[in-house]
Amino acid sequence: MGKIGKRTIAAREAFAGKEDISVEDAVALIKANASAKFDETIEIAMNLGVDPRHADQMVRGVVGLPNGTGKDVRVAVFARGPKADEAKEAGADIVGAEDLMETIQGGTIDFDRCIATPDMMPIVGRLGKVLGPRNLMPNPKVGTVTMDVADAVKAAKGGEVQFKAEKAGVVHAGVGKASFDDAKLIENIRAFVDAVSKAKPAGAKGTYMKKVSLSSSMGPGVSVSIESATGN
Repeated sequence: MGKIGKRTIAAREAFAGKEDISVEDAVALIKANASAKFDETIEIAMNLGVDPRHADQMVRGVVGLPNGTGKDVRVAVFARGPKADEAKEAGADIVGAEDLMETIQGGTIDFDRCIATPDMMPIVGRLGKVLGPRNLMPNPKVGTVTMDVADAVKAAKGGEVQFKAEKAGVVHAGVGKASFDDAKLIENIRAFVDAVSKAKPAGAKGTYMKKVSLSSSMGPGVSVSIESATGN
């Protein structure tokens, strides 16, 4: 086992015994202990009372964070002709068709979000095994299969976050940076929690929101009171 750094020990001590605290206290605590040399991402994890293996319990969606993510999002677009031009003008980082498919098949995935026009889906479909596990597969439900590529690119660049429940019913996302003001982080966190709350599927039984935790990229996590996370 590697040597545990002083910062990690200090952070663990600061977090000890703190559970179900308010969002305000959690943000202050995490920011005070986010001492890496880079601007750490503030991450949220929500444990939901769903089994996403059942179609009627799948939780997925998209939310525009009011204060952005603080992250430079690289966007790839599958489009041809005028739609490819629109995507480039809107600020897409990579635009292509078969050539882009071949690049991805070759193992180069230099983007964080993938958008496609509907006519491109036969090509994109061949990449399911590569893009699916990385949650990069374009999907009409979250607005990434669309003829309006310009708006989709701008949304991706402007702080839109996609979410999807993983096997154990956990939803993860980055909701800002440690350098953000507390108030902006809290606003982003509540916007995210609200979107997940509204995405409650028909088949969810019992308690939907079981646990909400916050952490920074390099720091320990702390559980937040669900009442405080929802702003109720």
